[in-house]
Order: sequence, then C-alpha cells, then structure tokens
Amino acid sequence: MTTPLPLELITLLGSSFLGGLIKIWGASVHAKHQIHLMNIQALKANATIVNEARQYDNKGFQWTRRLIALTSVFFIIAFPKIIALISPSIPIFIGYPELSSGFLFFTTAVTKIQWVQVSGIVITPLDTHLLSAIIGLYFGGSLIGNR
Repeated sequence: MTTPLPLELITLLGSSFLGGLIKIWGASVHAKHQIHLMNIQALKANATIVNEARQYDNKGFQWTRRLIALTSVFFIIAFPKIIALISPSIPIFIGYPELSSGFLFFTTAVTKIQWVQVSGIVITPLDTHLLSAIIGLYFGGSLIGNR
C-alpha cells in the first residue's frame, strides 16, 4: 500500500505542527510566569506603601484625632446632660428612627425620624452606641499605632 504523501513529508508536517504547539505552550507558560512575577512585584510595592503608612508618625494628627474624639464625646454625650442639670426648663429633643408602613402593597415601608421632647437627664441608645464606637475607634487606633 502506498501513501499519497511521502513518509518524510508526514514526519516534517507532524514535527512542525508539534513544534509549533510546544512553542505556543511554552509562550503561554512564559507569559503566566511573567504575570506571576509582576504580581509579586505589585504585592511588594503595596507592602512597602502599607508599611510606610503604618510607620507614619505625626503628633499633630494624633492630637487632631484626640480633639475630635473628645469634642464629639463632650457635645453629644456630656453637654445635654450638663444643660439638663443647669437649666431643667430647656427642652431636649431626641430623634429615633421609626419604620412607617407603606400603603397596602403599592409602596414599601419607609424609615422616618421621630423627634420626642424629653426633660431631665436622659441616656439614649444613641449615646451608648456612639460612645462605644468613638472609644473603640480611638483606642483601637491607638493600640495599632503603638506597635
């Protein structure tokens, strides 16, 4: 039985095809390797930036953060209590969210702020939540900053 193509030509075409396929595969592996190296370089650059940001030492920034925290705590928590002690006749208004239902199935429920006048010393859930958030952020930032 004779083949229409000589055996040398079949070997040439087969080896050319296989060589091209291996070359494409090698280029793909090389490209993946280059991407991996670039990712490593990007992670190193990012780690350097994060490290420089963590080692940022500015006393003005720390005092500004302290001033904001103390001012917030004073005027949100302490000031209404002091005013209630000094002059009980001054009304204090407290807002709290309340869910109002929609009209049948045509509209959805909406959160509205209800304002209530109170007198005397009042500690609201907002006071406790806000105070715990401010203290947590302040002391959490201080703990991380003093490593």
